[in-house]
Amino acid sequence: MALSKSPYRGTRDFFPKEMRLRNFIFQKMADVSELFSYEPYDGPLLEEVDLYRAKSGEELINEQIYSFTDRGDREVAIRPEMTPTLARMVAQIHREVTKPIRMYAIPNLMRYEKPQRGRLREFWQYNADIFGAGQNGEIEILQLAISLMKSFGATHEHFEILVNDRRFVDFVFGGLIGLEQGPTKKLYKLVDAKNKMAAEKFSAEVRTITGDEEKAKIFEQFVSLKTIQDIKTFADTFSSRTLTTSEVSITNHLKPLYDIFEKLESQGLTEYVKFDPAIVRGLDYYTGLVFEIFDKNPENRRAIAGGGAYANLLQIFNEPALEGMGMGLGEVPLTDFLTTHKLLPDFTKADVDYLVAYLVSDAETSAFELAAKLREKNKKVELFFGEAKPKKIFTYSEKKNFKFICFIGDEELKNGEVKIKDLVNKTESTIKLKDI
Repeated sequence: MALSKSPYRGTRDFFPKEMRLRNFIFQKMADVSELFSYEPYDGPLLEEVDLYRAKSGEELINEQIYSFTDRGDREVAIRPEMTPTLARMVAQIHREVTKPIRMYAIPNLMRYEKPQRGRLREFWQYNADIFGAGQNGEIEILQLAISLMKSFGATHEHFEILVNDRRFVDFVFGGLIGLEQGPTKKLYKLVDAKNKMAAEKFSAEVRTITGDEEKAKIFEQFVSLKTIQDIKTFADTFSSRTLTTSEVSITNHLKPLYDIFEKLESQGLTEYVKFDPAIVRGLDYYTGLVFEIFDKNPENRRAIAGGGAYANLLQIFNEPALEGMGMGLGEVPLTDFLTTHKLLPDFTKADVDYLVAYLVSDAETSAFELAAKLREKNKKVELFFGEAKPKKIFTYSEKKNFKFICFIGDEELKNGEVKIKDLVNKTESTIKLKDI
């Protein structure tokens, strides 16, 4: 049987053209992260399944991870996300290092999902997290996300960041509506799918889950909120209601959200950041602010990134709670976004500084020496092997983005010179080889 030349379903081969694009994106991610003083990290490709079982949620464990039992009878998985690995790493060092802890990574991840636009089984995802900074860390991650998108040339006309707060959501579901954990989880999933469902179906599902018309109406009021003023009106309606267990008012649960928007307004970021009750994020470890970055183009109207605050993630390692805030941005949906908005450079040709060519065989040694000298100057150089006529060399040069072509022929060899064709400015000059 002949082997297939295609990669495993949901994965990709990266030829030089694709690598040029990937390297461009990764470099932007690294550059912006380091402007905010985030440092790079990485972890193992394999982790114990229990690490994800502890906090990531049932859907990821039961349906999405690539897991197997190794030869030592250990249950392990190819990492489907990076936050649990980061939490494990931070649990080792957080007592000794200065806070806040700022770290970023661009790990290779795998999830067993149905391949579709914006989603593959193997992908790379930018992660940036800050620990021990409280609400200022939440603001900084949002600033970082905006700066990263702007570094590609995107503006508030191209994308928006939709935010919510899990403390507010948990209060509404548990405190106002009074649902048990099971129905609450179903509502989380329903809210997450709201924009993909017909209104009638959504309303019917709400009533099935809540089992009560009054509870359903409260929930529908909640998901119809659009602005901070809407939230304040909603809060006033239920200001007398309290959680039975803690007697904490709805106002207390909303204060962090109010504070965030006040700070965002003072930073001039509210043109990018909006409130949206449908943003709940499916992973179990989020405990505070949650957000998703949405493409505003109707042809690609979808979330391209997301993240949130978590306070208790280190506790699975028997460590004290430590506030954290992070984001994840996959290179697949980001590439779709940049393509949709025509924000990508042309990567069809390799970008090389010099093409060095010799027109006679006797000039071969000089051509090798010239290429070596240029590389010592950190120039990207390609050597055209074999003597050739200028026409052939120019024809070849059209296949790549060379800035200069260096010719060494009989005359140049005799005089110790090189003829340089500037392809950008359309000029030509001759200089001594020793002056390179």
